[in-house]
Amino acid sequence: MATFLLFYALLLFGPPMAMGEIDFNYLAVFNFGDSNSDTGGRVASGLESISPPYGETFFGHPSGRFCDGRLIIDFLLDAMDLPFSNSYLQSVGAPSFQTGTNFAAAGCSILPANPTSVSPFSFGIQIAQFLQFKSQVLQLLGGSTKYRKYIPHVDSFSKGLYMFDIGQNDLAGAFYSKTEDQIIALIPTILLEFESGLKKLHDQGARKFWIHNTGPLGCITQNIAFFGKDPSKLDGMGCVAAHNRVARLFNLQLHALCTKLRSQFSDSNIIYVDIYTIKADLISNYAKYGFEYPITTCCGYGGGQLNYDSRVPCGHTTTLDGVGPVTAKGCNDTSEHVNWDGIHYTEAANFHVASRILTGKYSDPPFSDKMPFLLKPKY
Repeated sequence: MATFLLFYALLLFGPPMAMGEIDFNYLAVFNFGDSNSDTGGRVASGLESISPPYGETFFGHPSGRFCDGRLIIDFLLDAMDLPFSNSYLQSVGAPSFQTGTNFAAAGCSILPANPTSVSPFSFGIQIAQFLQFKSQVLQLLGGSTKYRKYIPHVDSFSKGLYMFDIGQNDLAGAFYSKTEDQIIALIPTILLEFESGLKKLHDQGARKFWIHNTGPLGCITQNIAFFGKDPSKLDGMGCVAAHNRVARLFNLQLHALCTKLRSQFSDSNIIYVDIYTIKADLISNYAKYGFEYPITTCCGYGGGQLNYDSRVPCGHTTTLDGVGPVTAKGCNDTSEHVNWDGIHYTEAANFHVASRILTGKYSDPPFSDKMPFLLKPKY
């Protein structure tokens, strides 16, 4: 597996290139997001626990990530020669926040949480947590020196990278109660809230922003199982067409927002990353990239094309329709699957996405001619 991943990285990048005009030597990374980049926030909060086979591919045990191994953010940080990002909410087992911290939590949205929200840790709450974190760090830096090896340097807040991967739950969750047109009408409100958070960070000295758009929501197995029972609702990839249309419209407006903010934040570097195109290409051309199953859940129950039943989450055992116990087990080879548990990607798929991001070709502005990274799998 390690040999394959290293060969794959070399195939994508070629040998390491010289550092270009864009400086990727960040002192720290501060991440905001949902389950796509949650490295333990939701589990640390006590809202949910996860059991094996989560974490089986890399960590050997559940790590708080909703994956069999590493996430996209893990591979990105590895390529930057930075350690894995500790969750802000993790009070035990987080030895250091010197290179930043992660405010992401599974289930969170950009819009403020309401009584039906999956998570209370909306984008606004994550921004508030950052403000508290920064205040406490600056207070500690002004006192004893004994804490300095555990917390960011004062320059980290102005020279660090601020990463964002959030918005998926605002859109996907809305489909359970709203029409497609209603969700489209909601997009400007969602992005206004996102813009407000970015401006607060800019006011606090943030200058380097890395913003992921949202992926093809209609290709998430859970959404296909619930909304794709009528074949006429599916697109050419076998995904729910309405979800993908909304995701593309959201991304168009998010891209426009990034362009607007570049003119407003003339002292900042704002990189927009087209995750949608990377993931849609993976789903459409899965065999080309060495995968066998683009939509079938690896850790699921029910068999068939989807192998997904929302009543039996990955790793759980229950009695179903009077039959049981039944268990949602992991598949034999996770590297053959794009989808891990019906919602999230496998480590192999995350590695693919991170590899494509690091070519720089899916970013605005692109940095393909300045790419200093070589992904280094840790096996």
